Amino acid sequence: MRMNDSPMPLHGDNRHAYLALALVPGIGPGRLRTLMEGCGSPSGVLEAPFAFLRSLPGIDLSLATAVQSARRSAAQHVLDDLNRLGGVLLLPGDEQFPAGLSPVDPPPMALFAAGNLELLTRPAAAIVGSRDHTRYGAEVCDALAAGVAAAGVVVVSGMARGLDAEAHRAALTAGGGTIGVLGNGLGVIYPAANRRLYEAVRKEGLLITELPPGERPHAGAFPRRNRLIAGLSRVTVVIEAAVGSGALITANEALELGRDVMAVPGPVTSPTSVGANQLLRDGAIAILEVDDLLARYPEIRRVPGDPVLPAADPASPQGKVLALLKGGPRQADELAATLRLPTGQVLAVLGAMEIQGMVSQRPGMVYGLVKARFAAEGRSE
Repeated sequence: MRMNDSPMPLHGDNRHAYLALALVPGIGPGRLRTLMEGCGSPSGVLEAPFAFLRSLPGIDLSLATAVQSARRSAAQHVLDDLNRLGGVLLLPGDEQFPAGLSPVDPPPMALFAAGNLELLTRPAAAIVGSRDHTRYGAEVCDALAAGVAAAGVVVVSGMARGLDAEAHRAALTAGGGTIGVLGNGLGVIYPAANRRLYEAVRKEGLLITELPPGERPHAGAFPRRNRLIAGLSRVTVVIEAAVGSGALITANEALELGRDVMAVPGPVTSPTSVGANQLLRDGAIAILEVDDLLARYPEIRRVPGDPVLPAADPASPQGKVLALLKGGPRQADELAATLRLPTGQVLAVLGAMEIQGMVSQRPGMVYGLVKARFAAEGRSE
């Protein structure tokens, strides 16, 4: 049984009581709904007599005992930890609770988020793939994530090592938005190698999870995380994926929700491309360039073939590079020195812009704008 599709927002004591109940192991959204319908409110559930709880359908002895043991103090402890981490609590019925998660099965009972909540209101695409990817997979991921992020599509992924991390980094480098869906609580860095990425996404994007702050990852958390990735996204893109991988689980969740699934074709001899190629064989949409994905977002006004311009954020690295190149071709080192950015970061930005058809590389690591593309709309270098 699903939670009410249009729940009322909760305030004050009811908000604390709801969170206390959501933290009870094994309660689930269906049983929580039964309790709330039977008792009138979350506070009513905590105050209900034991015998009444046992009379409700599906509420057995162990669950009724657990509910009677739930305390608002436990919820307050979680909220204190969340506040210390700079996070916020999102409950069904809250204005900022993502509408796309309502049909997810099971729907999340609570979300803990840190970062830019405005990203939840924008069109989003999931970009997922193998942890043990190839160079080809990384190059495709970088170009795709940078291209759609610069156009205004939020890149959603799972903060895992490999292509998930590549997608987040490329989106941030392009000056776009990204949402990292965690398989653990806020404040836990997993994997440890992603510490810098975790901090960057928290500062410039959004981290979100249904697990309370400080909770360590466990095996069952990652498939549950994958359903949230699919639920937050209009389209799920699989770049490279082995058979049985988490990326394929995310794709299956998207299909269950009736969302589009796209996949990047790979060599039939590559183990990391087996899953993506099977998706294509079974009816997934092939993605060969950024425009294939952006075509699923008609609200983003672009003419096919035009470069993806970061006009919405001139302060982004890509926007700054674009502004400098309008003054004429520049060497990569010169751009890096002018922008006071690492040369590697500037080269990554230029590489994404080159794949998007915005710039071309000339001898001596000199980059310039592609005149024909910019002239199409009356722009010039």
